[in-house]
Amino acid sequence: MSRRHREGHRTGRIGWLRAAVLGANDGIVSTASLVVGVAAAAAGRGEVMLAGVAGLVAGAMSMAAGEYVSVGSQADTERAELERESRELAADGPAETRELTAIYIGRGLEPGLARQVAEQLMAHDALGAHARDELGITAIQAARPVQAAVTSACAFAVGAALPLLTVALAPEGRIIPMVSAAALGFLAVLGGLAARAGGARAATGALRVTFWGALAMALTAGIGALFGRVV
Repeated sequence: MSRRHREGHRTGRIGWLRAAVLGANDGIVSTASLVVGVAAAAAGRGEVMLAGVAGLVAGAMSMAAGEYVSVGSQADTERAELERESRELAADGPAETRELTAIYIGRGLEPGLARQVAEQLMAHDALGAHARDELGITAIQAARPVQAAVTSACAFAVGAALPLLTVALAPEGRIIPMVSAAALGFLAVLGGLAARAGGARAATGALRVTFWGALAMALTAGIGALFGRVV
């Protein structure tokens, strides 16, 4: 009895994984940097929490709006390309078959086989064949603005809540070191999990995000301390 071979590819995760990782990473880095900077200016816990909550709300909305506009523009472009391709197919089907044939020849098929494949795919789903092989548009990687916006906003809020929880639990005089350490730990875990989900090395992903997180917090802490002394 034969068994069907199944392969677990990760390309279907690209859309939501990118939005989730970007949102959570930005939530941790921006909120931790914000509260560290405010705390470095000799602010009390209440002021630090207020700044952090404001950053969470503003950041989540900004991420949602930015992702929706960005991915929405991509979706508009894909839609326009498909509409144009549909008109070209209706106007001159044989020319579109030759175009598809040339694509397959360029990928290594013999001319006769390329022509046969192009004709069969055109007969089955002409627009789908051109969308995939000429335009590079597939159902798996198609732009989904609402999904990207919601995923980014939720991921940002979850990421931002982690430094705020640390602020709430840390002793008054230990907010900066505890938030910094916790944020770097969260970033390392997030980077490692994201890398594993995408099939890459966890250590590489963890190192990448913790480096930039540490740099962001160091800069904002320095600015907060400088302005705290001036003001």
